[in-house]
Amino acid sequence: MGFRLLPMISSAKQVYKLQALLTRNHTGVPKGHFAVYVGESEKKRYVVPITYLNHPSFQNLLRKAEEEYGFHHPMGGLTIPCNENDFVDVTSRLKL
Repeated sequence: MGFRLLPMISSAKQVYKLQALLTRNHTGVPKGHFAVYVGESEKKRYVVPITYLNHPSFQNLLRKAEEEYGFHHPMGGLTIPCNENDFVDVTSRLKL
């Protein structure tokens, strides 16, 4: 009974690279937050708390994004296809 060390090392390297990618602070996004791009024609970047992911109204916005873009977001981040005013309205109610 032998172990194959090379596949385990390769797998560990992949996990390390993924972890480094996810924990890297690319563009000033504070810990516990994520960036979204909002707008119908011109996209504006917002940084929102991760806790928003638990709210049903924000989840509706995410469903719209899934229907519109799937897993390919043209801005390189999460893009939400809605009017900027609607997004601000929804997120302002989440802060209460």
